[in-house]
Amino acid sequence: MTHDLRALRNAFGAFLTGITVVTTRNDTGDPIGFTANSFTSVSLAPPLLLVCLAKTSRNFDAVTRSTGFAVNILSEAQKDVSNTFARPVEDRFAAVSWRDGPHGSPIFSDVSAWFDCSTHQVIEAGDHVILIGRVEAFEDTGLAGLGYARGGYFSPALSGKALLAGHDMPQTLGAVAERDGEVVLQESADGMLRLPSIELDNGGEGVDALFGHLRDLCCLPVAPGLVYSIYEDTQARRQHVIYRATLGEGEIAGAKLYPVDALPLERVADRATRDVLTRYAQESSLGNFGIYVGNQEKGRVHAQVARG
Repeated sequence: MTHDLRALRNAFGAFLTGITVVTTRNDTGDPIGFTANSFTSVSLAPPLLLVCLAKTSRNFDAVTRSTGFAVNILSEAQKDVSNTFARPVEDRFAAVSWRDGPHGSPIFSDVSAWFDCSTHQVIEAGDHVILIGRVEAFEDTGLAGLGYARGGYFSPALSGKALLAGHDMPQTLGAVAERDGEVVLQESADGMLRLPSIELDNGGEGVDALFGHLRDLCCLPVAPGLVYSIYEDTQARRQHVIYRATLGEGEIAGAKLYPVDALPLERVADRATRDVLTRYAQESSLGNFGIYVGNQEKGRVHAQVARG
């Protein structure tokens, strides 16, 4: 059977992916790289990942002959980097801050994560090859990733702002902010605990205000994450939107960290918040988070299609 290649490509493009830039050095030692969204993890033991490379790529010979390559997962602020490495720009690396990784391939600053790999295997696959790399070094920065689907970019922050702008009821924005297996909770005068949150009654830059509030509260760097829970309090007629976040290093102030696996739920008065924290503890142990959509009593958890 023969297929319309454009139609097939469009159908493949329905799958929501992240965006990476694959880098290495050519025979003369110059850095080279290209944008790719055909990336996936393969194995934890041994640590393997793969990317696909078209045989028509101008980087084909250099990449397939190299002893290693790096995969830079772009963060949501790096759309320009994606575009630069997807086009025949003369000096692509002049447009990005980078350094050599521990295994020798270029790694970028401000990415969501990077993996510096040795070449494990190159497999023929039609008009592409599959590059399997063994992870020699990596870093996860906690920054939200840049997404791509049907020829367009999306990001958690932009999606969140669109969500907030499209809703006409008062909202409470909250965050489940984690660091090293502990989450932030605020204590009220009566000793009860709650998630860090802000009230949003008149629209505006709610997402930015939320994470700004979290930074001010904790006096720590904050890496915003994905939407984690969206529910309506049907009695108060208020929508709650809760995001994930990752805290940076330093001494916390204005709140306290509590172990995810031993949360004092008896001190959380709000039932919906207890449900959020209970689900977070369960999903955190698996490393697989969803998005709850519903009301304060019942709803559905949807699989996430982008990184948090």
